[in-house]
Amino acid sequence: MIGIYFSGTGNSKYALEIFLRGYNDSVMFSIEDENLIEQISYHDEIVFSYPVQYSTVPKIMSDFVHSNSGLWKEKNVFIIATMALFSGDGAGILGRLLEQYGAQITGGLHLQMPDSIADEKVLKRSLQKNTQLVKNANSKIAEAIAHIKNGKYPQEGLGPFARLAGFLLQRLWFGHRTRQYSNQLKIDTDKCMGCSKCVKMCPTENIIIEDNKAKGKDKCTVCYRCVNLCPEQAITILGRTVIEQTSIEKYL
Repeated sequence: MIGIYFSGTGNSKYALEIFLRGYNDSVMFSIEDENLIEQISYHDEIVFSYPVQYSTVPKIMSDFVHSNSGLWKEKNVFIIATMALFSGDGAGILGRLLEQYGAQITGGLHLQMPDSIADEKVLKRSLQKNTQLVKNANSKIAEAIAHIKNGKYPQEGLGPFARLAGFLLQRLWFGHRTRQYSNQLKIDTDKCMGCSKCVKMCPTENIIIEDNKAKGKDKCTVCYRCVNLCPEQAITILGRTVIEQTSIEKYL
């Protein structure tokens, strides 16, 4: 088995680490790792972990699947979808994409995790509540592993009712926001000190430094790494000001 993840503030990476540790301590790679493609060919069983965005797949993740379409044939895939509140078919939408290329989807697991949208007030919780969310996710992962070892894979997000819920409650209204890369990343040049931390962490190379100031381009995958880790709180995407910066380490 191999674990594959994309993660913004660490929720999906952490969930995969806990899952693999409890299942069989397999290797795991980010989709940004240049060694991943070679490694996939050695494994017939895959666990994907990623954060859903409006009940859909981050653009960088869907591009990764499409760009490597020949790798998924006859692979058995289990999908972990992390979310701040709800996703009807967070696991299902990636599952259907992989099925187009011959993958067999064994199951899906939805995990509610701390919100990473740092520049919006909605879904903000206390430190205590976010810590409890992570503890609950750990328990749910352990329960899922126990079922899997007994041959019963969780099927969250994979059925027709889940698909309908994901469409009606999220994609119908917000699906356009993730269909393409975003050009909405904003940088306050008065706050920016040109440290280039955002440049180094961006998974799509969407940020550059010009005249000692960070500048966003038009290929943001809305992972919120830069917003949450900017030391000057100079970056926003959906909102206008940073409300709270988060990372999984705060809740462990």
